[in-house]
Formats: sequence, C-alpha cells, structure tokens
Amino acid sequence: MAEAATVQSITKLAQQLRVDSIRSTTQAGSGHPTSSMSAADLMAVLMTNYLRYDFKKPEHPNNDRLIFSKGHACPLLYSFYKAAGAISDEELLSLRKLGSRLEGHPVPEILPWVDVATGSLGQGLSFGVGMALAGKFLDKLPYRVWVLLGDSEMAEGSVWEAMACAWHYKLDNMTAILDMNRLGQRGETMLGWHSEVYAERARAFGWHTIEINGHDLDAIDRAYKEAIATQGKPTLIIAKTEKGHGIPLTANKDNWHGKPLSPEQAAEAIEQLGGVQNTVIEVKKPEDKQPANADRAVKKFELPKYESAVATREAYGDALKALGAANDNVVVVDAEVSNSTYADKFAHSFLERFFEMYIAEQCMVGVAIGLANRNKIAFASTFAAFLSRAYDFIRMGAICRANIRLCGSHAGVSIGQDGPSQMALEDIAMMRAIHGSTVLYPSDAVCAAHLVNTMAETKGISYMRTTREKTPILYKSDDNFPVGGSKTLRSSGKDKATLIAAGITLHESLKAYEELKKDGIEVRVVDLYSVKPVDKETLQKAAKETGTLIVVEDHWAEGGLGDAVLDAFTCCEKTAKATCATPKVIKLSVQGMPGSGTPQELLDAAGISAKHIVAAVKAL
Repeated sequence: MAEAATVQSITKLAQQLRVDSIRSTTQAGSGHPTSSMSAADLMAVLMTNYLRYDFKKPEHPNNDRLIFSKGHACPLLYSFYKAAGAISDEELLSLRKLGSRLEGHPVPEILPWVDVATGSLGQGLSFGVGMALAGKFLDKLPYRVWVLLGDSEMAEGSVWEAMACAWHYKLDNMTAILDMNRLGQRGETMLGWHSEVYAERARAFGWHTIEINGHDLDAIDRAYKEAIATQGKPTLIIAKTEKGHGIPLTANKDNWHGKPLSPEQAAEAIEQLGGVQNTVIEVKKPEDKQPANADRAVKKFELPKYESAVATREAYGDALKALGAANDNVVVVDAEVSNSTYADKFAHSFLERFFEMYIAEQCMVGVAIGLANRNKIAFASTFAAFLSRAYDFIRMGAICRANIRLCGSHAGVSIGQDGPSQMALEDIAMMRAIHGSTVLYPSDAVCAAHLVNTMAETKGISYMRTTREKTPILYKSDDNFPVGGSKTLRSSGKDKATLIAAGITLHESLKAYEELKKDGIEVRVVDLYSVKPVDKETLQKAAKETGTLIVVEDHWAEGGLGDAVLDAFTCCEKTAKATCATPKVIKLSVQGMPGSGTPQELLDAAGISAKHIVAAVKAL
C-alpha cells in the first residue's frame, strides 16, 4: 500500500465497519455481527482502492458488481453502504425491523445497490458468473465482479459448478474472496484454516489462487492488484481471517454465530474498536462507457410456420431462434441437452449469445439470474425433471425479483421408455409454488411459439413445460394466447361435462371427445395452456354450464392442473360468494410409479389415455 496515512485511514474504516455491524445487530436484537467482522478489512481495502461504483447511479452499466454470497454478513454490507454515503446512520440502525429496507439478508429492488438476493448459501458465485459473462462477452464492458464467499458454503456443490463454469469461459473479470474465518454455525468448518487445500482445489478447477492473511491490509491490497492483473482465468483470494475479529470477546471464539452482542457487551466492544465513527469514503466512479449494441433496434418477432405435427419442444427452439433474430438482448443457457430441448437452434445461429452449462442445472439457473440482472432476456432449458435439482436457485430467483424464463422438456409418462428417473411429474406443482410465477403448458407448436415470445416480455419467473412427442397442429398462426387465458376447442349447449387438459393429455381428450360423440355424448374440451395464472372466468362458466369438470394431466395429482383448476373456485374476501361454490372436479392423473414402455402404453397404464377419459365421462 502506498502510504502510512492510507493504511491508517483504511484501518479506521475497517474498525468503523466492525462497530456499525455490532451496533446494528445489537439494536436489532439479532443478526450476524461476527460473520461481518471477519471480512471488514477485506471490504475496507476494496472500497478504498479498487471498487468502481457510482452509488448515486446504481443503474450505471459499468459499475463493478459486489455480491455478498455469504448473505448473512449483510450487517457489513449495510455498514459499507453507510460508509459510502448511500444510507444514513439512522437507517443502518433499522436493520431487521418491519418495513426497513435493511432486511436480515440482502434483497434487490428495495435496495438499489443490491444486485441479487443471497442467504441461501452457495449461490452468489453462479450469479456472479452470469454477470461476468454479460460484461466480457455481451456488453464488452470493463467492470469487475467481486464475490465475497464464506468458507462454510464451500461445501456446497453449486459453488464448484460455478467455479468450473468460470474457468471454462476464462472469466478474468471475476474475483472471488474467500473469508476463511474457520468457524461455521455449529463449530469448525470442514477445512478450518487449511488454505492450502482450498487453493489446491481451486487450482484444479483452473483458477488463479492467492493465499493471504485477511487482516493484513498490505497483503489484501497486493492480492487485489494481482487479481486484476491476472489474465485468462478467474482469481480466488483465500483470506485467513478470525470470526469476530477485533475484540477479545468474540475473536476466533465458537458459539457466536448469529448472535448479537448485548447492549453492555456492545458498548465495551465499540470502545475497544475506537468508538462510533461516521466517516464517508468517496468510492471511485466507473468508466463512462456504454454496453455494446446498446442502440441496436428491436425487430419484429417472426412467428415460425407449422403445417404438420411438431413437438412443442422443437417449437421452443424455433421460437428462440426467431427471438434471437429480433432482439440482441436474448441469451440462452442450456444444461448439455440442447439437441433435445432444441435450444441448439438458437446456438447454431447465435453462438455468441448461447452459454453451455453442461450438466450443472444449479449453475445454469444462477447464471440466468446473473444475466438477467445485466438486463438480458435470459432463457434456461433442460429436461423438466432436472429443474428440481435447481429448485432452491429458482426460489431465490423470485426473491431476487429476477426475470428469467425456464423451459422443461420431456415431461410426464409420455416420454416413454426412459423410465421414471427422466419423467417430470412434479414440475407444475413445483413451479406453481414459486411466488409470482407464470406457468405455461402449450399443446401444439403454434401455441408454444407464441408463448415463448410472450415469456420474453413476462416479468418474474416464467416456466414452459414442453412435450417430447410430436403433436398435431391445433391453431392458426394468428391466434392469440394471452397469459391467464385458455382455449375452448369443443363445446355445445348439451355438454354433460368439461374435459380440461394441456399438452399430451389434451390430444387424448380430443380423441375421447370423438369417441363420446359417436355414442351421442357431448362434452366440452378446454386447453388450459396457462396453468398459472388460470382462466377463472372460463372454468367457472364451464362448471356452471356442464356441472362436472374432468381434469386430465400427465403429472402427479398433487399441485398440478387439477389443483390449478380448483384455485379458480377458491374464495377470498374480495370474491363474490356466487363464484365460490366448488363444482364436482374429477382428477385423472398419474397415480402409481411408472416404469418403461411406449408412450401410449404408459398413458394407458397411468389411466390418462382416451379410453380412461371416456370411461370417466360414462361413469357420471
């Protein structure tokens, strides 16, 4: 470091960050002061000498990105914001209070300087990979991504998925800082202070590594300088620190995780650390550079044309390609199944905007969230069954207020011979449970292509379930498929029941309709392509006019189409009582554990094929 005065000022800043972490958590009566105190020196040097960020313009495209993957250390982050002049001391002391922007773990939108929500450990590095990909390959901006990691979360496999991906794409614009403070929630971490093991593992994953004393300001400064100068690979700085560093009461002491100091303990600690300070640091501003292609015009989406049977998974790929041609901001990530999801159609045309995540679904969703944070229209696709592996990332994506589009192919028993390990039978329930999510299930290629275009403009987490088998074309290109809608394909004034389905079971329902019509039995057929939000008006009308609703789905009974239909009749204070009467709803869904067989054999065995639908209607 340059001068003693600089060392002195950074030391003072680090002590202020520790003091404010203690003050805010003691005031809150909860939180993680000791997890914050260990990384205070690391953040003080970063803030003073290396971070480039305009706190008055958090939307500036060339701001560095700072991610606290160890989100429980947010008292340090909020103290950092105070030291940058972004929040007041009064707001700092509102930590964890109802209505405060300073929640128990950092959340974006309510705090404009927070890019992603963290707190579920092991996710921040994947988010950072997405941001680094956007900076290096898409926007071509010189910002740097800094990720603060905790040593406990290094046991999460998702961290190593992200490390492998960062090496593969040679993300030298990314620096991870490991706060190796040795102590986790219930005692020592798996590796304790064995920094050489972390370093060996990181090097095996292709990273440049630097081992330092995380309380030596000169060593920290040199490490950051070396990381910035390293080309062709990301850098992991392994900083040996003390949890609770700075005061004898907590320094390297077990049983202090997630525990605030009492008012008396806090007063003594604050005095030992030099008292309350209100120093404000002028953080260096970023370069005034705009993203590449920032002014590129968006063209009209050209809907693919279909005349014969096409699988909806293939229509997904066709629509992605069409979207890519219309908008340079569309990016796609896939988990090494792009020749089955048909995302490879996009890759063949726009390889510079396609990122292969290999078999790493957690990283795939995390990267999509990071790309979306950098204003990309991000789509992520894999087999629907394997999105369950990434469910925590999807859940956190909603907390991030992320706009990402997920596509799960090969859903249900209709995939055939591959067997139950490949059959998503939970995915609709899983995605319906995500806050603010949109769940779509097209039954033909025209609908699928329209809905992909709709997803590009949909806020929040949107999910499309696609079918492996080719299905007949049901719709015209100029038909409309609004979110929250449905399509009534067959109806009359004599309908005895309504068949409600989507995807493969819609086609089985249409077969059943023909069989029933031969016997003089009229039924209504509804394509419930929008599972969430659901078309309440159409369903309530069908219930009133036909009495019985028969829901047919290639999914377990719990949480799928049947439960979505029942939601159309759920009462609330604002719902008129006349619409609250629940009709007779019969669920035809997958009941027993399926095995291998042809698609038709498995639909028959599950009780969701046309003959079972016919039997259910005749049994009324």
